Amino acid sequence: MSAMTMKKATSMKRLLPLLTATAVLLLATAAQAAAPGVRGTAFTLTASPAYISQPDGQSVYSWGYACSSGGTAAPSTIAPPTAGACSGAMQIPGPTLIVTENTAFSVTLTNNLPTAAGNTSILFPGLTVTGTSNGTPGLLTQEAAPGASVTYNLIASSPGTRAYYSGTQGDLQVEMGLYGAIIVLPATAQTGTGCHSGLVAHYVAPGNTAEADYRLAASAYDNPRSCYDREYLFQFSEMDPNIHETALAQVTARTGCAAGAPGCSLEVPTEPYRPAYFMINGRSMPDDMDPNYAAQYPHQPYNGNPHMHPGELVLLRIIGQGRWQHPFHEHGNHVRILGRDGNLILASTAAGEANLAGPLMFTTTTTPGLAMDGLFQWTGKGLNWDAYGHNPASSDPLAKLACTPDANGYNSVTTALNYYEWCQDHNKPMQALPFGDIAGGGPMTLPDPNIFANGPWYGGSPYLGPNATTRATGPTGTTPPSGTIANSPTGEAGFAFMWHSHNEREITTNNIFPGGMLMMMLVDPRSFVIDESK
Repeated sequence: MSAMTMKKATSMKRLLPLLTATAVLLLATAAQAAAPGVRGTAFTLTASPAYISQPDGQSVYSWGYACSSGGTAAPSTIAPPTAGACSGAMQIPGPTLIVTENTAFSVTLTNNLPTAAGNTSILFPGLTVTGTSNGTPGLLTQEAAPGASVTYNLIASSPGTRAYYSGTQGDLQVEMGLYGAIIVLPATAQTGTGCHSGLVAHYVAPGNTAEADYRLAASAYDNPRSCYDREYLFQFSEMDPNIHETALAQVTARTGCAAGAPGCSLEVPTEPYRPAYFMINGRSMPDDMDPNYAAQYPHQPYNGNPHMHPGELVLLRIIGQGRWQHPFHEHGNHVRILGRDGNLILASTAAGEANLAGPLMFTTTTTPGLAMDGLFQWTGKGLNWDAYGHNPASSDPLAKLACTPDANGYNSVTTALNYYEWCQDHNKPMQALPFGDIAGGGPMTLPDPNIFANGPWYGGSPYLGPNATTRATGPTGTTPPSGTIANSPTGEAGFAFMWHSHNEREITTNNIFPGGMLMMMLVDPRSFVIDESK
């Protein structure tokens, strides 16, 4: 296949069943996500070209940032498969830079783009640039000429999630892939009893006493109401392959020209704009559900496939890195916005205490250039049936668990597998005359295993628990595919919520469904260990 001609790898007729089968297969792998990146105070980035892959078989010529030095991997358990924190490979999005509030840091950019691409630079919206060294003056900031470097000295005066991207010929260079994220950690992160939110027993449950903590900090901001249990970074962008194809053709035609010489520059039209690829963290579905740093995506290291246990608060770090607005819908609950572009949204109460005042959003509208932080939670509240399938008359001891409500109505027994169950729904059947557990004969009919196509994350049971799939089939029943592809039928049987763009075109890859901006949120039983190092 020629990347230069961008020919389709397969026909539409063949691609749809291929993608559908691939999506089901990928859900069989434990492909978690987190917010991997590089923590430090002196980062060295290089702008360079490479090809990125798409699920339709295309390799698309692009530009991106490579991290050659800059600190340690963060979290330290989520690191590229090379020595040190920086892999040295160009990547899209660029390396996530992790710094601390009020701590000075620097970013040195070297321009290894083709000579005809001209100068390049980086903008850091929301951060203070205290000075620059080397480089040449540009329209918006100091720039690096071909083969040269520029250093930016910065400081972040507030925590939160930010974007960084090229400040030179942005309509072309950002489209080609020159963008990334900066996570600013609070200088005084709230911990322990200082938190007004977050689960104290998040990492302790029967059968799950050693689940690693992959958070970058205990709270997103210097505020006790911004505590959380897990965090994920999602960067939304789109790509017009015609622009990339034209850029490649002109770069090839101008190979060997001298910088600044007449005719040694790109004249790539960026309008009309017709994107065909819609990406989360540089990947399209189903690729975004593969592990971080998967070998098949050497220039797209970050994935997008969040996991959680019931009741946990999941911090979503969201950035719109493209030219279009993307209405992304998180099924299962609304998202409480904490802040935008590092600005925590607060309101004072009568007692003078600052409370969160950000809106609850049905879709997190990823406006171009906007970064936001929000909290997502799923507890089962509002289902009006017992998600754990309790029944005091059952022979299954796990079906007899009690529910002791706290002041807010959630199960307060931190050692119980149904900790944080919404007690108002405890022992509520799904139908009029159930037995309370599927192995006992109710309350639902299993799908035929021969046509079962929901993916192995759905174990055939509407219940959460360490033996939910076994309870769904009984000792002599037919095991759904969950036990035949990758996972033990007694190991995981959580709920899967599809998270996707509400713009239908954006859940396609080159106009083929399914694809694009689509991923899954997996709610796992508390007994299941979520390994976010993958």
